[in-house]
Order: sequence, then structure tokens, then C-alpha cells
Amino acid sequence: MTAPTIAFFTRLLDDASPSERYALAAEQIQHAEHHGVGRAWVAQHHFHAAEGGLPSPLVFLAHVAAQTSRIRLGTGVITLPLEDPVRVAEDATVADLLSGARLDLGLGSGGTPTSFSPFGEDVNHKAMTYDRKLRVLLDALAGRDVGEGNTLYPDAASGDGPPLADRVWQATFSAPGGHRAGVHGHGLLLSRTQPRPVDALHAPLSALQDPIIDAYLGALPDGVAPRITASRTVFVADDRAEALRFAEVGLRRAAEGFRRQGQTIPGDSIDELIVALDTHLGTPEEVAASLAADAALARATEVAFQVHSVDAPHAHVLRSIELFAEQVAPALGYTTTTTTTSTRKEQA
Repeated sequence: MTAPTIAFFTRLLDDASPSERYALAAEQIQHAEHHGVGRAWVAQHHFHAAEGGLPSPLVFLAHVAAQTSRIRLGTGVITLPLEDPVRVAEDATVADLLSGARLDLGLGSGGTPTSFSPFGEDVNHKAMTYDRKLRVLLDALAGRDVGEGNTLYPDAASGDGPPLADRVWQATFSAPGGHRAGVHGHGLLLSRTQPRPVDALHAPLSALQDPIIDAYLGALPDGVAPRITASRTVFVADDRAEALRFAEVGLRRAAEGFRRQGQTIPGDSIDELIVALDTHLGTPEEVAASLAADAALARATEVAFQVHSVDAPHAHVLRSIELFAEQVAPALGYTTTTTTTSTRKEQA
């Protein structure tokens, strides 16, 4: 198996106005591109500033596309049950054309339960709604009739590179979700952390995600290469004390939030919360060792790092990006665009 590439995942959680949040996130993505990160993922969240504050990721990514030139740009994820699938296809196609075919379309069925009713949807029916809207979206991207003889314009296959329909990803917490992504030949998006069952509160994240990967790989059509992105909470700092200082605040806040949602998060010390929330932090050497112990990452084609839930200030996020790309990734054999470029130059 080839070495995984690296990606940067951002949630817009800075203590700032919406416009400043967007500016900071755009700067982080530019910084990631400069340091050889191959893809940037952004999350969609409606209504609640404390969850991310980006309801329109395709608008944001079109803006970022104009400020970058190489880095791929992905939605991680669009909550499809809350969207009109034809409009998602149209907006994604336009954003892809504007970016030079750098868009990846990540989809999910989840989202905050209270966000469903404002869109006229019932959260209890989200799985069925997702499947129905996914079929319409895929028809649109494939150029099939979406009603009354209408097909998508611009055509989702009209740009450079592979058709946008070949750059769809699905996020899931479950093996059936992995199977669904595999059947369609889509990419698989794995979360940075997952709820544990009460009888396995200390299970490693790989124990929860390996069955998803197995289901995905087993369902992939013959000849379709797997695309598996594993997101992980990673905060790299020049010294561990600095990393712990931010984690003490961020991870406690995150644990309290999960507990309010009904999840059981064991432990209360910062070391216990680091383990319970699947967090990798510290110096480059410490982070590399921590990630190397995560068995699921050995099966990923891409590792996406994000500072959430440590939620360090912007300057420290930029430093974490640098340290991950320049020290952690090489130590683990992960591939950066800088590595790829250097290799091509050496071979020329």
C-alpha cells in the first residue's frame, strides 16, 4: 500500500466575528498549501457559532480557490438531508470549475438534531432522506435527467480532470455506512473520534473504525481504488507544556459537550481526556509516536489533521500545520505535495 497523503481539516471556531473566522480559516488553508498539504477539508454547521459557523462551505471554498493554486478543497461534510440535492450539484459544479477541478464533495447524513426542523426535515427520517437525496444528487452529477427532461448545466464532467461524480466521499460512523460508500465507489471519510458503547469505553478508535473499513473495502466494485480519509485531532507544538495548556481548556469543554449529548466520556484528568477524545498532541516526536500507534491509519490513503477539540489560537494553528507537514509527516512516511514535487524533479 502506498503511503498516505496528508490533509488539513478546519472548523471555524475562533473567538472572532464571522468575517474574521472566515479570513483566519482561509489563511490556514493557504498556509497548509505552502507547506505541502495536499487537501483542505471544511465542515458545514448551521445556526450555532460554537459548532463551526460555516453553513455554506461551497461558497467559502470558491473564495479560497481564488487564493490558492494547488491544494484540493473538500466539504467535510455537507449535511445532505438539509439540502436540495440538485442545488448542491449545481453549486458544487460551479465551485469545481472556478477552482480548476480541485473540489471534493464530502457528504453525510448527520448534523445537529435541532437543525433539521428549520429546513422542514424530520431528524428521525434522516437516513431515508439521505438515501433519497443521494440518488438525485448522483443522477445530477452523472448528467442524467433530474425531472422534466432537465440535466445539469454546467455539466459536472465539463471541467478538467476526472468528473466530479468520481470525487464524491461519504462520512459514516457505521459499517453499513461504509458498505454504502463502497458500493457507490465513493471515498470513505472517518471521524477524528467516535462514541464508544458503554461496554467498551476504553476501546481504541481502530476497533470502531476497522469494521467500517472492512465493509467499505468489501463493497468496492472491482477495479475501483479505495479512498479512505481518516481525520484525527492533532496539535503539534514546540513543547508539550504548551500543547497541554490549550488542551486543558479545549478538551474539557469538548468532553462537557459530549456528555450533555448523552455520551459517556471516562476520566477527568487531562491525560485521561486526551485518550478518551482520541487526541494526538505534543512535540513532533510525541505526535509521530502517538499516530504510529493508531492502527486504523495504516489502512488510510489520507490522514487529515485538525486542531479541534484542542482549539488553539490561530498563530498556534499555523505553527502546528508547519510542524506536522515538516516533521511529523516525514517521520511517518506520509506524502506531501512538496515530497511529490521533489521526487518528480529528481526523476526528471
